[in-house]
Amino acid sequence: MDDEVPKSVLARGLRLLDAFAATDVDLTLSELAGRTGLPKPTAYRLLAELVTWGGLERTARGYRLGMSLFVLGQRVPRHRELREAALPYLEDLYEATHENIHLAVPAGNDTLFLEKVSGRRSTPIVSRVGGRLPAHCTATGKVFLAYGSPERLRAVVSAGLKRLTPRTIVMPGLLRQELARAVERGYGVNREEAEVGVSAVAAPVFDHRRCVIAAISITGWAQHLDLERLAPAVRTAALALSRELTRDTANGTLRVGR
Repeated sequence: MDDEVPKSVLARGLRLLDAFAATDVDLTLSELAGRTGLPKPTAYRLLAELVTWGGLERTARGYRLGMSLFVLGQRVPRHRELREAALPYLEDLYEATHENIHLAVPAGNDTLFLEKVSGRRSTPIVSRVGGRLPAHCTATGKVFLAYGSPERLRAVVSAGLKRLTPRTIVMPGLLRQELARAVERGYGVNREEAEVGVSAVAAPVFDHRRCVIAAISITGWAQHLDLERLAPAVRTAALALSRELTRDTANGTLRVGR
């Protein structure tokens, strides 16, 4: 968090909500005050108001995100419509592979998972709907960097290529080579770069301007997943969704930002 504590009540409340990371289940008052820089009495008062609204819920340990945020998130038309359009293709990929299937969109320097289709036979992995992972070490994130603007790649490199596993690419030159290969192949790969033992392959989803607005991926155990063999399947699904979105974004029935 920024060291400067915001002055408005709204900004402070939003800061408390934003303190929850993708992997957090619940946080204590002390943790929230520490992450936001708010005095404990101020944080306690704002947390009580957020609980009353439903944005947070009390737990035995402290606070967790509440259902009102989930309901509000479902009302975001751009992402809801994209998820609805993509879901049949995600389900077909799951039936063909029984692995984790993701729909992701770019979010700053990260990849944001909008939808996930998995089952009992799927590899247990850390990703979840609404969660984020760094773009430089994920298959979907590499797609966004490979097909995105030079400014996006510069921002990611400038922020630092954090090492999540021993196989994470942390040298800018090697990352650029990897992104060039992604464009040549038409898909991006992650070989145990975000989570040990887990690999993925992802393909870009385009709008009518040929801008990448999303990506579809297959994720599973590295020792069982043949990325090159699965690449045609994920590319076919992404291209089919692109054809549908090309029509809808061109006529204005679907508006998806980059």
